[in-house]
Amino acid sequence: MMKLINKATAVILLSILLTMALTGCQSNGAKSPEAAQNSAEKNTPDEQAKGEGASNSTAPASENSEGQSAEAIKEGSMEKEGNVVLKELAFVYNEHTIAISDTANEDQMEQMLGKPDNLKSHTYSAGDGTNMDTLIGFTEKVYTYPGLEIKTISIPEGKQDSIFHIEITDPKYATVRNIKAGDSLDTLKNAYPEGKLLGDGAPNEEDDFRYEPSNYVDVMSFHIKDAKVESIQIYSLLD
Repeated sequence: MMKLINKATAVILLSILLTMALTGCQSNGAKSPEAAQNSAEKNTPDEQAKGEGASNSTAPASENSEGQSAEAIKEGSMEKEGNVVLKELAFVYNEHTIAISDTANEDQMEQMLGKPDNLKSHTYSAGDGTNMDTLIGFTEKVYTYPGLEIKTISIPEGKQDSIFHIEITDPKYATVRNIKAGDSLDTLKNAYPEGKLLGDGAPNEEDDFRYEPSNYVDVMSFHIKDAKVESIQIYSLLD
């Protein structure tokens, strides 16, 4: 009888031991949700570090791309600034800005300024008595309005006329910096600090105040009389 009891006890003990062993294995093999979360949190810095490493590896390319974009914009801006210099040599009328080197045929001129009081056209030739051999074959047109004269010229091979000379005496035509005939010399100097008087600049004497970009080809000249702007000339020197 004792042998049977001992045997049964041994079997029970063995079963308990096997159960405990299996429970331990399951405990080690599967993680609880909390344990899994803790493990993920521990792995996050490494994963972030790897992510940051990838981001850093592409950073130079991104920076280079941005640098190229900035350079392109800068170049575009420089080109635009060059155009702006030419646009400074202009006047404004009825919200139209008319500048040296603008292309303008007869229809465009009429749309911007109305029908001229007078329109003359002349094509230079060897025997026209003007002695302008460099302009032979070129056609010059002169548009005359009250207080305004505009000259255009077209090359022999082309049909487009471009403005090369503007003269203003009427105050209704103002420069892009809002200077017009009748303004004081002080007002002119404040508007065009880059310009200069060509003569002595005595208030009671006549003088010319010149504003020009660095190309020395396109010029804006204000004729001064009695310390006021009497007329404005904007022109481009023809070769």
